[in-house]
Amino acid sequence: MTSEQLQGFFESTTGQVAVVAAILLLFLGILVSGKGKKTDTRALVTSAILVALALALNQIVLFRMPQGGSVTAFSMLPIVLCAQFFGLRRGLMAGMCVGLIDLIFNPYVIHPVQMILDYPLAYGALAFAALIPAKKAGIIPSYLVGVAGRYLCAVLSGIIFFGAYAPEGFNAVTWSLWYNITYLAAEGGLTILLLLIPGFRKGIQRLNERIS
Repeated sequence: MTSEQLQGFFESTTGQVAVVAAILLLFLGILVSGKGKKTDTRALVTSAILVALALALNQIVLFRMPQGGSVTAFSMLPIVLCAQFFGLRRGLMAGMCVGLIDLIFNPYVIHPVQMILDYPLAYGALAFAALIPAKKAGIIPSYLVGVAGRYLCAVLSGIIFFGAYAPEGFNAVTWSLWYNITYLAAEGGLTILLLLIPGFRKGIQRLNERIS
């Protein structure tokens, strides 16, 4: 299948229905805990709210990069919080839901692997924040780990699929490393400033205690 055919598929009704079905399956996975296959409606509702918040914040674009990527208003933070509240598995699925919904509204697909890296995995990788529990290390180190996961996906996609856009003086690797760090570091820096506000951090901590 050519890149034009792939793009056309995800822009078509059939492609969008398939993506919606995948999103529903992910939400079903969030509902069912891994322990005894019990359902957890609190995890589902909270995760759905955080997914919606991530999508809403993603629409507030502070700066858009010329070759893809943008600085948004803290849109990565809700998925990091979801991973902290409910663990890596559910955070990963919530992030993938955000990526797939973004795929519905802003599809740019030239290869199946590129699609996976740029949409479900890019957002799902934010859940790696769960590897560093905020209760022990604080929310900022956890957030940085999540952003690093998304950065890795963006860099791999850039190296494999977009190296031809590297300007003179860069190769595919150095250009992808530099290009993707610019907007992710900018948004990450803004979010860290927000997280440095004591009242905001305490609010997250109280919410985490209530949920857990």
